[in-house]
This record gives sequence, structure tokens and C-alpha cells, in this order.
Amino acid sequence: MEKPRICVVVVNKDLEAIKSVENLVDLFEVRIDLIGDGWQEVAKQLKKPWMATNRSTSQGGKWEGDENTRVAELLKSLELGPDLVDIEIQTENLEQIVEVIKQRAKCVVSFHEWEETPPLEKLEEVVRKELEAGADICKVITNAQKIEDNITVLQLIASFPEATLISSAMGSLGSISRVLSPLIGGYLTYASVGEGRESAPGQLTVRDLKKIYEMVGRC
Repeated sequence: MEKPRICVVVVNKDLEAIKSVENLVDLFEVRIDLIGDGWQEVAKQLKKPWMATNRSTSQGGKWEGDENTRVAELLKSLELGPDLVDIEIQTENLEQIVEVIKQRAKCVVSFHEWEETPPLEKLEEVVRKELEAGADICKVITNAQKIEDNITVLQLIASFPEATLISSAMGSLGSISRVLSPLIGGYLTYASVGEGRESAPGQLTVRDLKKIYEMVGRC
């Protein structure tokens, strides 16, 4: 039985804090938009595999430049050897960008719904579009408004047994999906370096997540 894969999100240049959790994580996500200038130096210091992400404000990130500059900055990461690169499904010229990414890294095509959790059928449609765009890994993140929304995002993983999915819900009501997702076949779950360093609502710290997995014998 595989242990759940944990991806810790890097949101600033605090290398001491990052190194303190390095032995707890499987990979890091380098949030270019949250780290800002100097993100390359942070990426170079990482001793584990890493994913590059540059999220726009419309997608819940902090990148305030124009879209062309955002994508260009994300593609710069390919020179530093990331294992994964995350690109949003709404991005213009998506298929061409995915092709460029896949020459050097695995490509995560992502979808975020910040207000609610749409019905399963709509989420399945999103995954099909991500696969059509050439995604190696399909990512679907929603916002949990009720406890049942956790079931929806977890069912999505079961709907695509041949594909690789990251699927969970944000918010305090969605935390259970973050814990369970990699236990039922989700590719990974995201965690923060520590309290106050979350990149999305409901994100657990890597230490808390590890404790839970240890308690259920999956660490």
C-alpha cells in the first residue's frame, strides 16, 4: 500500500522553514506569484522534486502582471528543472503551452472553482477537457459549502481510473477531502509549511497531515 504523497506549498523565501520540513514532504510547489522576485533562488535550494505554479489574481493567486508575462515567467521555470508545471485550463493557447511544458516536465492542467462544488457531471466534463489539452495530471479544486461536497470531489477520482487526478475541496468543510484524496487514488495532497502560510483555505500543515497518516498507518 503506497503512502500518501504530500506536496508542501512554498509561499515565501523562508529557506530555514522550508528546510525544516524537507524530510516530511514528497515534493514542493513553488508559487512564483506568492514568492515574488527571487523565486528562482528558492527553487534552486530545494532538495526534493518540485512543481512550478504562477497563479493569476483571477485564479486566486497574486500575479498582477498581464497574462503573457505570467505564462512567460512560468515557462522560465523549465530552465531550472521542475518535475511538474501547473497551468490553468482557462489559459489562452493552452494546448501549445502544454506541449512546450511536456518537453521538459510533466504538465498539470488545473481548474479551480472558488465559490462552490459543481455537480459531479460538470467536474467530469472539466477533467475530459484537461485530458484533451494533453494533461499528464488533471487537477480539480472546488470550494466545499457542505460536507457532501467532499464526496463529490472524491468520486471524481473514481470516475477516471485510468487518469492521474488531484481532486479536493477548499475551506474548513473540505479539509476531509484533502486528507482522504491520496488515500483513495488521488495523485497528491497539498499542505502548508506551517500555520499562517497556507496557499488556500482549509489547507493543513504538513506536520498535522503527517500525524493523521501516522495514526491510520499510512506514513
